[in-house]
Amino acid sequence: MTIKINPILNVANELFFKKKFKDAIECYDKILNEDPKNLSSLNNKGYALSKLKDFDNAIKCYDSALEIYPDDVSVLVNKISSLRKQKNLEQAIELCDKILKNNGKYNIALYHKERILFSLNKFEESILCCNDILNDYPDNGDVLFDKSCNLVMLSKTNDALNFLENAISQGIQYKVKAKNSKSFEKLSNNVRFQKLIM
Repeated sequence: MTIKINPILNVANELFFKKKFKDAIECYDKILNEDPKNLSSLNNKGYALSKLKDFDNAIKCYDSALEIYPDDVSVLVNKISSLRKQKNLEQAIELCDKILKNNGKYNIALYHKERILFSLNKFEESILCCNDILNDYPDNGDVLFDKSCNLVMLSKTNDALNFLENAISQGIQYKVKAKNSKSFEKLSNNVRFQKLIM
C-alpha cells in the first residue's frame, strides 16, 4: 500500500506548492480512499481546503486526523489557524493552551495565542505571550509590532513607539503596516509616530 501512496503524496504536495489546491485535494482523496488514517493526507487536505477558504471542511479533516493522533502539533496548529479565520477565538485559544501545556516554549502556538488575545481585547495577556517569544527571538519583527499594538491599546504610547521603532528596524514593511493599522489611528497626530512611518 505504501508503494502506491508515496508517489501520489509527492504529486499532491507538488500541486499544493504550485497553489493548485483543488487538484491536490483530488490526490489526497485518492490516498484517503486507500488509507483513511493517512495523517499527511488528512492534514494537507485540510490545509489545501483552508487555502480555498473552505474552513468548515478543513476543520473536518483536522478533526479526523486528531481522532487518530490527538496530540499532533502540526494538525493542532492548522486547526487553530482555521478557527481564527472563522473568528472562533475561544476554541482556538483552548487548542493553543493544549499545545503550550505540553510545550510552553512552542512559539507558533504562542504567536497564535498573542494574536487571539489581542482580538479578544486582552492586551496585557497578549503582551505576556509576546514577551515569551521575544525572550527567544528578540528581533522578531512581527511580534515586536504586535507588542507595540497592544501597548497602544493600553495607552502606553512611549513604550508602544519604542517597540514600533524596533519592529521597523527589522523591516520597512512595518512602516506600511503601522500606517494602515487601526491600532495606531489614535496616534495619527503624534509627531514621533509620524516621523517613524515617513
